[in-house]
Amino acid sequence: MRSHTAISLTLTILLSSFSTLLNAADKPNVLLIAIDDLNDWVGCLGGHPQARTPHIDALASRGTLFTNAHCQAPICNPSRTSLMLGLRPSTTGIYINQPWFRSTKQNKDRVTLSQYFHQHGYQTLTTGKIYHGSRVDKPSFEVVGPLPGQRQKIDERLVTIGKTRSGLWDYGAQEYDEDLFGDYVDTSWGIEQLQKDHDKPFFLAVGLYRPHVPWYAPQRFFDKHPLKQISLPKVLDNDRDDLPPAATELTANPTPPAHDWFIEQNQWKPAVQAFLASSSFTDDQVGRLMEALNKSKYSKNTIVVLYSDHGFHLGEKQRWAKQSLWERSTRVPFIIFQPGQKQAQRCAQPVELMSIYPTLLDLCDLPARTELEGVSLLPLLDDPNSNWEHPAITTYQRHNHAVRSRDFRYIRYADGSEELYDHRNDPREWHNLAGNSKYREIMDEHSKWLPKENVPEARKNSK
Repeated sequence: MRSHTAISLTLTILLSSFSTLLNAADKPNVLLIAIDDLNDWVGCLGGHPQARTPHIDALASRGTLFTNAHCQAPICNPSRTSLMLGLRPSTTGIYINQPWFRSTKQNKDRVTLSQYFHQHGYQTLTTGKIYHGSRVDKPSFEVVGPLPGQRQKIDERLVTIGKTRSGLWDYGAQEYDEDLFGDYVDTSWGIEQLQKDHDKPFFLAVGLYRPHVPWYAPQRFFDKHPLKQISLPKVLDNDRDDLPPAATELTANPTPPAHDWFIEQNQWKPAVQAFLASSSFTDDQVGRLMEALNKSKYSKNTIVVLYSDHGFHLGEKQRWAKQSLWERSTRVPFIIFQPGQKQAQRCAQPVELMSIYPTLLDLCDLPARTELEGVSLLPLLDDPNSNWEHPAITTYQRHNHAVRSRDFRYIRYADGSEELYDHRNDPREWHNLAGNSKYREIMDEHSKWLPKENVPEARKNSK
């Protein structure tokens, strides 16, 4: 016969599980919409005059739009890891696109955002790109839909850049049926989940791949952005003259074509057109998701969070892609919609994507986690103009950081060299003020926020 102690322990576990489910029953659902490489070229942020993103704009018109939001790393793996763990790259040691955080000794047992929700009675579901590449973290999600793909077998290569260039750097309208595009498939799966009956609250994460390269979208989205009407980013010819050598070295990226190639081959406008078209295609998927949510029985009790993992250069500072500590790489669209929110809000305070974790815990009334480094945005959701002392910090590779306050961007590289930009007068960051002694006090104030510890780069466990 089983001992009284064993029976008592079993009853305790069962009662605890029942209590968790009971407490979760009246919790709000969460719909997390992650977008890859989308910078501020969305209508509600005004980053480009030809941006056509009516569905993202509609969500912003109902929720809180953070107009000064920044990623924790300007590259996929560390940005997404930081967001899901609520920890900085300088704490996890995940600085670049390798390794996978679960494969490292210091990170393998950390509890992710959705994993914590699951531990507190939520069903967790995902499709598309939430982590880097096609990875799915089993502790994070119970139910997994279609995974992301950069290219499909039916994609036709459209641009010849050179024999040594990655096939990712391609762009143009693909002619196959719209419902075969990866993001359309992932969105359809997400819609199916919103149409189902769930017996407990859900945490549904939908990751949209575009506008990551290659910039493929159906023709109708290119038609929304006629080539003759495309405006190019404003670029200062001598913009890079006042950069320290460390900045040039850190941001050197051999994967995309050089900026001169886009100019010499008359490809700058077609590339910008393709990025805008891909962004509009992704916006259309956001619209499909939101329409399904609004028609569902979950419309009045679902929190929606939309964000991009980092920004993207399209010629600014004579470079392409991300992987820099400048505004173009770090600034992202970020919206939180709460059911029952009475009016739209815009918040200009600097905020971090890492704050999504603690903020959702607050909004869903789940126990706080003291080990998180992100700061809850609940005070700003209550009052976007409330006092806010926290800057946004971005890290790219070890010992390189940017500190973004409301008015300034301060950058310090591993060798101690610096940059400073005054966004009140220089929103494009054309003029590095670090060499001007009258700004020394401002730089010193910003430098106080630099991470005190920069752990070594995490390494994959050897077996």
